[in-house]
Amino acid sequence: MIVRWGLRELPVVLAELRIGRPLLVAAERWDGEDFGIRPAARWTEVPTDRVAAAAAEAEDGIVAVGGGSAIDLGKAISAEADLPLVSVPTTYAGAEWTPYFGIRDPDRKMKGGGSGAHLRGAVYEPELTLTLPRAETVGTAMNALAHCAEAMYAEGHNAAGDAHAVQGASLIGEWLPQVVERPQDLQARTKLLEGAMHAGAALGASMLALGHAMAQALGGRYGLPHGAMNALTLPQALQFNEEAAPAAIHRFREEVGADVEELAALGGFRRLRDWGIPEEDLPEIAAATAERAGAKANPRPASAAQIEQLLHNIY
Repeated sequence: MIVRWGLRELPVVLAELRIGRPLLVAAERWDGEDFGIRPAARWTEVPTDRVAAAAAEAEDGIVAVGGGSAIDLGKAISAEADLPLVSVPTTYAGAEWTPYFGIRDPDRKMKGGGSGAHLRGAVYEPELTLTLPRAETVGTAMNALAHCAEAMYAEGHNAAGDAHAVQGASLIGEWLPQVVERPQDLQARTKLLEGAMHAGAALGASMLALGHAMAQALGGRYGLPHGAMNALTLPQALQFNEEAAPAAIHRFREEVGADVEELAALGGFRRLRDWGIPEEDLPEIAAATAERAGAKANPRPASAAQIEQLLHNIY
């Protein structure tokens, strides 16, 4: 995958990939002229479950601009249309690094998912993150931090993923508090985006684990932000896995250099009850989590009853 920094590189990347008339997948706030391209068509219903309709408007490639929802939609269209995708992330979610995607309707409820996106490029522009609100900044950065943690201990973890995870964890731990304190500081935003890039590369080289499985079950059921759910579930997953992967988790905590719960609190993420999740639903959420691929790739097997207890711990 081609990776470039600076929005001026987007037309260059498209030219290298021989994409002349891309479909631009982006919320209405983003305009094709802002990126130096003239798209053949635009799709602004982000998220959407009308993937086939969007794919019908694609000609020779897709450019997805935005956070995880926009890039996941771009990936779904890429798979449907069998066309190359170039992502321009505006958050720290890291979705640009995996061919897997979730499909949500306009109410953000999960409507399925799949794989097979043709990842061909990612262009990072830190200036696009300067207007990212605090909650989304912290939430997507915590999602990236979870990618780092799980890349270090999920089943199939490897040296390449570990190397990116270490760099990502160190950068996110150092720069996330500074971005929260000085959200218009371009250097701090750049360093945090670098951390997210390494976190995404770590994810691309490895697997997800229990923390993400819980976050996916919660977010998909209620249409809640994936980053916020990861911010809540990551500390519990780390504690649960400590006996099975002590060396990896010790190194992760050292690289972060800050308490993970305190980082989550920077975004106001403290309890599941704050999100309107009914406590009586926790057994069903736990059962759904146990069936997810991330739970099955976890270094310590987790039963539905154990997962339910972890959810109660943060309720």
